[in-house]
Amino acid sequence: MEHSSWLINSLIYLAAAVVVVPLSKALGLGSIIGYLAAGMAIGPWGLGLVTDVQSILHFAEFGVVLMLFLVGLELEPERLWSMRRPIFGWGALQVLACTAILFVAAYAVSAWTNGLNYSWKVLLTASLGLALSSTAIALQVLGERNQLGTPSGQAAFAVLLFQDVAAIPILALLPLLAAQAAGDDGNAWLEAAKAMGAIVGIVVGGRLLMRPLFRWIARSKTPEIFTAAALLLVVAIAALMQFVGLSMALGAFLAGVLLAESEYRRELNIAT
Repeated sequence: MEHSSWLINSLIYLAAAVVVVPLSKALGLGSIIGYLAAGMAIGPWGLGLVTDVQSILHFAEFGVVLMLFLVGLELEPERLWSMRRPIFGWGALQVLACTAILFVAAYAVSAWTNGLNYSWKVLLTASLGLALSSTAIALQVLGERNQLGTPSGQAAFAVLLFQDVAAIPILALLPLLAAQAAGDDGNAWLEAAKAMGAIVGIVVGGRLLMRPLFRWIARSKTPEIFTAAALLLVVAIAALMQFVGLSMALGAFLAGVLLAESEYRRELNIAT
């Protein structure tokens, strides 16, 4: 029965995407709008073909994990260095300015109204989240409109890259803010130290162990095992991030960045 339900749900998801996305592109709305419209149409507030949305959250989260792994895979150190000025110039300006404006506006609204007595930690967390954009959605829209090669497209790409890099310290900061909001400052610093230790350990350990491991796997000359090893790396780092209280997506992003500077990145791109 469970297998039958999984098969029917897969049929619904794929049929909705195949029907709605091409129609959306034909209308000039883009594929992203099509995917969103398809989800709304089959959801509990649409046709009601999918009602238990909680049951698919884990699959959706794993999709985000793999997406951020692919984003991290595009962040080659040489590419980052060649675009350092627009990335750390326009990118930093966008994130800091948007965060400051959103925080001041939210703090003013919270102070002048009743019933919105949120702490500054909650407001800062919301402001940091709203200052970031969806790299996958923005890049796909720019690619569909052939704007990635234009000056405005390159500037947007630089801002998106900085947001991806800034997501690492932001996600590491969230446990500290959460623990402080709960009034446990000692535990807050412990959680922050644990998070930063896990990130540093992944970066250092990944650089020292990843290449020998993939070199050994590459000797087998079995492409599917190489792909499986890359997926194992992603899932393992994502699980470690979840264990220390951070986002699995952050772990997948770090795994992608580690593989981006590896000589085996080309083989992984071919496999994906």
